Amino acid sequence: MAFEVTILGSGTLVPSSTRRSAGHYVTSGSIHVLMDCGSGTLHGMARWGAAWDRISHILLTHFHTDHVGDLAPLLFALSHGSSPRRTDPLTVVGPPGVHRLMDRLAQAFGAYVLDPGFPLEVLELARDSVWSDESCGLGVSTHPTLHTDSSVAYRLETDAGTVSYTGDTGPQAGLGRFFRGTELMIAECSYPDPPKVETHLTPSGLATLAAEASPDLLVVTHIYPDLDSDAVPDLLAQAGYGGRVRVAEDGLVVSLAGGEAHVR
Repeated sequence: MAFEVTILGSGTLVPSSTRRSAGHYVTSGSIHVLMDCGSGTLHGMARWGAAWDRISHILLTHFHTDHVGDLAPLLFALSHGSSPRRTDPLTVVGPPGVHRLMDRLAQAFGAYVLDPGFPLEVLELARDSVWSDESCGLGVSTHPTLHTDSSVAYRLETDAGTVSYTGDTGPQAGLGRFFRGTELMIAECSYPDPPKVETHLTPSGLATLAAEASPDLLVVTHIYPDLDSDAVPDLLAQAGYGGRVRVAEDGLVVSLAGGEAHVR
């Protein structure tokens, strides 16, 4: 069974002509998971050939606009833009506060947010929990991150492969163990060293995290302009990380097979 991850948005909240805000599309069989849904994600799916109308799950790491900005537009498109009209269910998963987010989006944009014309489940997970969708064989685990009071990282497991995603975080105890053994790790690296904030990663913090997690491939995303993205692999190596590294770009596709990650 094919397992592919498409980076839809490798950027930040800073406008960019080449990088949309955070969004990552995971497909494996009937599983079509969108991890985060930042500004530009919806049209990015069309740009890179990702099947936006087949999304089965949306996983939100936290509620900052650069991670949820296209959630209402996506639900609007699924409600009114599919032909034939969508009947498949959709599950929106998020940390504590996701029900409040959806309620407020419905107040702002309309009833379609909670009643899009097809079955919609909004699932609020604790920040350290395990959930599975047995109908498609998807396993989802969460781990707290330092970014906000409710933010989480995700670990997704299927029969065909495993992918982990930091969302936004600072150096977080236990996160490397949580990610250990995943073929693909998608991780933010926002700013250069020395660290100026505790709620984002720098190359030194990411190097420590990745060394403990030991993924087959580390894909680095969410790099602010203060940090030279081309220099990130060397900075990680200088900080002690010796694994495979790829700096994310919009449209990058990674396939998983036989316990290994391959960039297409």
